[in-house]
Amino acid sequence: MILNNASMAAVVLHWPPSLHIADEQFFDLCQANKELRIERTALGDCEIMAPKGGGTGWRNLNLAVQLYNWAEQDGSGVAFNSATGFTLPNGAIRSPDVSWVKRTRLAVLTPEQKQRFLPLCPDFVIELRSPSDSIKTLQDKMQEYIENGASLAWLIDPESQRVFIQQANKAISILDKPKFLLANYLGFRLELQKIWEVGF
Repeated sequence: MILNNASMAAVVLHWPPSLHIADEQFFDLCQANKELRIERTALGDCEIMAPKGGGTGWRNLNLAVQLYNWAEQDGSGVAFNSATGFTLPNGAIRSPDVSWVKRTRLAVLTPEQKQRFLPLCPDFVIELRSPSDSIKTLQDKMQEYIENGASLAWLIDPESQRVFIQQANKAISILDKPKFLLANYLGFRLELQKIWEVGF
């Protein structure tokens, strides 16, 4: 299968029950196809995403840099980019655009576990909508993070300049054209002006 359209939506590959892929085999599949972003749903299907366009890539990097810089100063957790896979409690394997995990949770992992998909759900995730992404699909993914242990999930839509905020036991909050976002329980502030306006 060749995916060469940077703006195409994800391709879903359905696996019959007789071809169940173990976590180790799925990890090897992803390593053999590093040019693609591949996730596994809780039902075992593979979602294959082609590389994104320049605007989305630039925004993703900006998000990662802002979270990384804060995490390095704060010291209580570790920031990860979209190349990191997480095996959620429901069996899904996801790679959010940007995520953060408390150091205390990472400290109990073995060196071998740290070299593969991390066996936990991030505490905080950010997803950035690209032009080909469905808002509904991304909202469902954000809800999956919350149901699997994330405390906070932000979905950022540059096209409409809206942000969808999901937290455990709370209704979704929607912000229109905010200049910044504040994760109160973390103390992280995300500046959004550079996300709304691509810098090249």
